[in-house]
Amino acid sequence: MVLKNFDQLVEKVKSFPEAKRVVVAAAGDEHTLEAIAHAVGEGIVKPVLVGDKGKIDEICKKIGLDVPAEDIYDVPDADEAARKAVALIHEGKGDFIMKGKLETAQILKPVVNKETGLGTGRVMSHFVFDELPYYHKLLVTTDGGMMTYPTLEQKKQIIENTVETLKALGYENPKIAAVAAVEKVNPKMPETVEADELKQMNQRGEIKDCIVEGPISLDIALDKEIADIKGFNSPVAGDADVILVPNIQVGNILGKSITVIARGNMAGFIVGSQVPIVLTSRGSSAKEKFLSLVLAAAVSEGKK
Repeated sequence: MVLKNFDQLVEKVKSFPEAKRVVVAAAGDEHTLEAIAHAVGEGIVKPVLVGDKGKIDEICKKIGLDVPAEDIYDVPDADEAARKAVALIHEGKGDFIMKGKLETAQILKPVVNKETGLGTGRVMSHFVFDELPYYHKLLVTTDGGMMTYPTLEQKKQIIENTVETLKALGYENPKIAAVAAVEKVNPKMPETVEADELKQMNQRGEIKDCIVEGPISLDIALDKEIADIKGFNSPVAGDADVILVPNIQVGNILGKSITVIARGNMAGFIVGSQVPIVLTSRGSSAKEKFLSLVLAAAVSEGKK
């Protein structure tokens, strides 16, 4: 199953037999709780709120969100709230985590803790679904928010994280475009060399359950007509499911170009951990936070 748009994803999640439990760390944030309230109203999540109970109660009353007292944990300190959120996952009281009013580093510190965290032995990476006005399906971009300058081995693990996540959503054999500025290997451009190496790993069976193409330019990956004009023959050309960027700079700029210039919609979270970690930025809209909750709920169900 390949998802065409976010409406299709929302309907998929609304069909689940029960709502997913989201643990919100430092939950005293109005925009975050508004997104939670929207998801509760759609029957998608059940919130477990960790943070300053006085502030949480005040916001919940203001926006009309009713949360049972036993699902609110009074932990005013943000660092401690992050640790408590991770502990609640280990206790089986949540299906995934959402960042509230705290810095990304504060929530990630207990998540990556080698003894008490949520690691799997693989790198954690940022997975984003983009809904573009003129592309025929949802597009994944990775990684524009977690790994800064990934090595070849880390790029392999980013692909594995992405494929595992897409399989949980019902995808079979997703098409991965390892993008660069040109389509030919150039020793002076390491991104092209590594993209080619990832393709070779895929062909040798070292990267499984997907098709990796690279190096490939972004326009060829997304537009079959351009691929035909340039004589680039590949099943990924014009039909990529995933854009694997060479570093965080490219991923960040691409992501913001999609949302700000192209006015696309996005949803994202951290993958490669035991459960999804919803980390939306301070500039994220309520819609983006809601869609990220939907995406995390869908992947949580798919991994059961």
